[in-house]
Amino acid sequence: MRIRNRYSRIIINALLIIGGFLVALPFIWMLLSSLKTDREVLQIPPTVFPENPTFQHFVDLFLNLDFGTYLMNTLIIVFFSMIGLLLNTMAGYGFGKYNFKGKEIVFAVVLITMMIPGQVTMIPTYLVLNQMGLTNTMPGIILPGLIVAFNIFLIRQFMHTIPDGLIEAARLDGAGEFYIFFKLIIPLSKPILAVQVILTFIASWNSFIWPLIVANDDGLYTLSVGLSLLQDQNVTNYGLQMAGAAFMVVPILVVFIIFQKYVIEGFNVGGMKE
Repeated sequence: MRIRNRYSRIIINALLIIGGFLVALPFIWMLLSSLKTDREVLQIPPTVFPENPTFQHFVDLFLNLDFGTYLMNTLIIVFFSMIGLLLNTMAGYGFGKYNFKGKEIVFAVVLITMMIPGQVTMIPTYLVLNQMGLTNTMPGIILPGLIVAFNIFLIRQFMHTIPDGLIEAARLDGAGEFYIFFKLIIPLSKPILAVQVILTFIASWNSFIWPLIVANDDGLYTLSVGLSLLQDQNVTNYGLQMAGAAFMVVPILVVFIIFQKYVIEGFNVGGMKE
């Protein structure tokens, strides 16, 4: 049985390694192609590794194509999305641990908003922002994405796993509500918050449709919008397109690597509770 289990693990690990390599192959090719010269990118047969690695495509993105402005706009959206995640966490904590009149009705309204596709609400949201004079402005891009019903729902469900006795004990010790939230609830919520940070970062980093609708000024475009313009304006410059795509993908991978241990920790805790 030991020998059989050992061989089974070897086969499973080998299959996982092969599968992981096949999934990562397009990303590896994208990164390697972004370091190739224009001639080498179009070379037939293609080369796997760049013969003369160069970062010129990345330099061109920022010096000639205004990607620095797109990056700053995207980072601003990411920053305020994280503030929105904090607000969503507070709301989920309130729905999960506080009793107030009309709580179930308000939460039902939150759930109903999850059932409405975002494409349906874009036009009414745009009209409201237009009346407020926020179209073609950064606040107009940021505000609609601050509160996300799915985040509130997910955090509220997680709050039910935290014993009420811990909160009551903290209150008996004289802890205030904000102290309890930031010093007790937030540390206990690291697994779910790690998932939420990853999802929120991906959504805000890849924001495309809404900034494209609201913003008429190139100075308000995000990286995703800039990448689409890059593909339209530089159809044959595949090295430049690969550099832009790599610049979009690598930060997401870095964020996932940083927070993956908390996600795995959440799976382990959930398994132990089961």
